[in-house]
Order: sequence, then C-alpha cells, then structure tokens
Amino acid sequence: MSSPVSRIRDHAAAMPDAVALRDKHFGIWREWTWASYWEHVQLAGHAYLALGVVPGDRVAIHSENRPEWLICDMGALAVRAASVGVYPTNPAAEVGYLLNDSGAKVLVAEDQEQVDKAFAVLDQAPDMVRIVYLEPRGIRHRYDSELLLSWEDFLELGREHRAAHPDAIAEVMAGQEPADLATLIYTSGTTGPPKGAMLTVSNVECAIQVLVEQGAFTDPPPGPKDLTLSYLPLAHVAERIFSTWFNAAAGTQVNFAESIETVPANLREVQPTILFGVPRIWEKLLAGVETRLSGASWFKRAVSRFWLGVADDIGERLVAQGGVHSTSTRLKYAVGYVFFYRALKDRLGMRKVRYAASGAAPIAPEVLKFFMGIGVPMHEVYGMTENTAVATGNRPGRIRLGTVGEVHPGTELRIDEETGEILTRSGATFAGYWQREEATRMALTPDGWLHTGDVGEWVEGTHVKITDRMKDIIITAGGKNISPSMIENELKASPFIREAIVIGDGRKYLTALIGIELDTVGEWAQRRQLGYSTYRDLSAKPEVVELVSGIVDAVNADLAQVERIKAFRLLPKELDHEDGELTATQKVKRSAISQMFEDTVVEMYGGATR
Repeated sequence: MSSPVSRIRDHAAAMPDAVALRDKHFGIWREWTWASYWEHVQLAGHAYLALGVVPGDRVAIHSENRPEWLICDMGALAVRAASVGVYPTNPAAEVGYLLNDSGAKVLVAEDQEQVDKAFAVLDQAPDMVRIVYLEPRGIRHRYDSELLLSWEDFLELGREHRAAHPDAIAEVMAGQEPADLATLIYTSGTTGPPKGAMLTVSNVECAIQVLVEQGAFTDPPPGPKDLTLSYLPLAHVAERIFSTWFNAAAGTQVNFAESIETVPANLREVQPTILFGVPRIWEKLLAGVETRLSGASWFKRAVSRFWLGVADDIGERLVAQGGVHSTSTRLKYAVGYVFFYRALKDRLGMRKVRYAASGAAPIAPEVLKFFMGIGVPMHEVYGMTENTAVATGNRPGRIRLGTVGEVHPGTELRIDEETGEILTRSGATFAGYWQREEATRMALTPDGWLHTGDVGEWVEGTHVKITDRMKDIIITAGGKNISPSMIENELKASPFIREAIVIGDGRKYLTALIGIELDTVGEWAQRRQLGYSTYRDLSAKPEVVELVSGIVDAVNADLAQVERIKAFRLLPKELDHEDGELTATQKVKRSAISQMFEDTVVEMYGGATR
C-alpha cells in the first residue's frame, strides 16, 4: 500500500532534480532535491536498523522545524517504526514523561539545549539506546557517553548498513501494513498529562486522500508548484499535515522558517501559495499591521485607513456571498490592489497565497474578514489529532464566517442531541491512546464514533459552528450556560489584547484575566510618551488599564447581560509554556491560570472564593 515514505520514493524517481525542501544555511537558502531527500531518508532508515530499531519501535524527535525532522520521521516510517514529536519548548520534566511513556528507543535532539534535557531525565528513559544530535556546538566536549551519536556519524552508520544490506529498506517497506503505527502525537495536556494518540499508516493515508487528493481544502488540489512555509511545531498534527504529508503526497515545496521570530521575514522571502496558521499567528500579523500604521507618517496613515476601509467593505460583501466576489467588489479590489493591497500583501508575505487557513483553536471572525478584505483567501477549518485533522473545512466559494465549514468527503459527523457534543467517524479516526485503554474507551464508541469534546451546532444545515470545548463551558451560579471562547475571541480581536481568560463557573457574574499585546501596546504607549521598563510595568499603568477597559466596554455592548464582563485584571506577565501556563500549542491551561492567579480572581469577586 501507499504511505508517505513510498510517495517520497516515487517523487524521487519521477522528478529527482525538483526541489522538495529548502532551509536557511548561514543566511542562504539551501535546496534539497527529491533525490537528495529520499537518499537521506534511506540513510536514516538504515541507521535505525543498525541501532536495532524494529517494526513497532518508537523514535523521538526533539527539534525545531528543519529538513532533518522530516528525514528522521520518514526514515522511521521506512523501517515501520513510529515517530514521536517532542516540542522544542518542552521542559526537561515533560521530555522525561514523553520518553518514558512512549518507550522511545532513539532520540534525535537538535542541539545542546535538547541534549541537556535528555541527559537530565535519562533515568526515565530505560529503553533509550542512542541520542543523535544535529548541532555539535557545545556537545562534543560536554558529555562522555556512548549514548551520543553525531548526525554525520548517524548517516555514516546508515551508509555502512546499506552497503552490507542493500535491500533491507525495500524489504521492510514491502511488509508495511495499514494498521502499522505511523506516529504518536501527544495531546496538549490542558486537563492532565499528555496522551499519545496512535495514528496508523491507514489514518495518514486517509487524511492524504481527503485533504490532498480530493482537494477538500484547496481548489485545485495542491501540487508541485505550491510552496509552504513550515514554522509551527511539527509535533502538532496540523503542521504535519501541511509540511510533511502535503509534501509527500502532492510534491509541494516546503520552506523551513529560521525560527518563530523570523516568520514575518521568511514569509516575505518565500511568498508561499498555501499558508496555515493558528489564530495566534493571524492575530499577531494583524496586530503588526496596526503597529506599522501607527508609526507611519500622517499621509501614509490617511491613505492606509482609506484603503483598509474599502477592504472592510469588500470583506463584508465577501462574507455575505460565501467568499465570492461581486462585480463591484472585484472592481474595488482591482483598483485597491494597484494602490495599496499588493504592497501590503507583499510585506505580509501573502502576495501569492491562493489558500490560507486557520485552525486548531477558535478565531474571531473579524480577523478572518480583515484578511479576506485585503485579498487573502481565508478559510477556517476544523480537525483534531484524534481524527488526523480530518473533520470539516470551509470550501472556496462556500464560506460561512463563524463556522468551521462543511463535513469532509467520507466523514460522518453528528451532534449529540442532549449534550451538543460533536462526534465524527471516518477512516482517519485514530487507533486509540497509547497504553491508555480506559481513555480510549471514553474517546471512542464501540461502533467507531469519536467524542471530540467540542460543542457545536449546525448552521444552514450544511456548516458546523463550534461553540466551545465541553470542559470549558461556564455554568454561572444562576444556572446559565456560557461559552467563554466566544467572549475571549471578541476581546482578542483587538490588536492590543493577546490573551483573555474568562472566569465565572459557579459565580454570580463573569470576570476576566487579560494579557496585553506587548508590541502594539508598547507602540501606543511610546506615542503618548508613557515610559515603561517591563511588561509588568506597562500593564500596571493606569492609561493602559483605561485602554483595555474601553475594549472590554465595547465588547460588553454587544453581549447579553449575563455574558458581560463585570470586572477584569491585567496579567502581570506574558503567559509561557515553560511556566506551565500554556500548552506547547499556545492554548491556555485554565486550571493552571486559576491557581496561579487565585488571589487576583478572589479579589475580583470581592474576596469570595465562590
């Protein structure tokens, strides 16, 4: 049967000199052809075999996005082993948990920081036989351990094994089964320890057939002329879809961002044709536009405000027509493209984007409408690790803003009449949680329906709207059910607000903890000659509190009385994954926030704990 790794082999045979991957090397883009990519995948596979990796074993990858990530992932699949992605920001304790829970036999660690974490928790990884490091700086003279193997020596080991066993990879690949474990993707762990979702070769192939070959996202489907930018963690299913599996299935060219900080610059350099982002990315890009405008000359601000006003009108019309232009909006955009939109999109790195998507968390419709108005074809999509990201998506020309779109071909979706929970069933539904039989039974019904944990409703009988996570629904002291994410998204639509956590479960009224966007609020403060030294100092200023109060009041004006925020406090720090406040995918850990800022929450309720 086909698999991502067999597809890479076929691309290497059909177009060996075409570019498959690109990354920055000493500031210059370096190209990896399909022939080179496949060669390195084979060497990695042979090296795994030489280290004793057998079908069913697990290989962990702890690195930022780079070609070696995909090579190690596909090399593992070539020998019927499963990859385990570890987020680069995972602290040592979480690394130890993941290595222990997965029983990883080999760890590929990017640099000294990741190697240090591994050595700090070696006692929790009894199955580990080798740690392969990609960057040698600071490692060679730091540790004297037989566990360590450099990337160059790892590849050489693969060459030696191939010379002795030239047909080994082909023979192992020939025995691949649909039920083989392809990867363990660990859940974000917002309510407890992460669980390893088992995605099989069959699951991945189903996702490829629906999302790539059947064009459930793009029209026409992705192909070799498409470019993507890889920057979100590859340990997450969404980035795996757009970077690894789109590339393997359709032959798209993957360009690796240098870091999350350089994404804006890398977007401008690459000008991708397909672009995926979580809401935080789209919100950050929109905030960046606001920041640049505030610092421009009065003439540029006036011109920009005029054309952004036109874009707002275009966006409104597109929303009303499912994303389809009318004659008038097409004419307005054509004129605006010459005078403003082309330059703006070029600066954003979106001049060539033919398909853009937001997913993995709710997003404010206003953010999507902004990008639609300036000519970026935005689509909100929905999926999760447990269904290999195959659930729903807004299709070109059939967009319903505020929904996550239509059910994908071959997927069944129903909404429980009593609880409102969304359930899905398809060939992409995962095999269960690794060594978690009880959790698997709770997630999957005997007849294969997946409990998503999301509450939703039908819109016009065709599109699905996500209301909230079941565990996040707030039930006030008065018995009212409230969706906090809807209110939070309205607040975060402001370029001045980065985080918003609505509180009120079991309480008489709602309150919120709000985190400011340092860049935009900092720029705002500088224009008003408000000096500040730190995030804490800036967020404590009365003028900033007043700024946020105005935003809260504006949002409250459009809410029902029971949904309004009666009090708020600004967070004194930016939320951080390493401090246990965010998951690796930047989702807020509500329980951790409530505990960490318990005194502040109690104060907002007049000293009452409940």
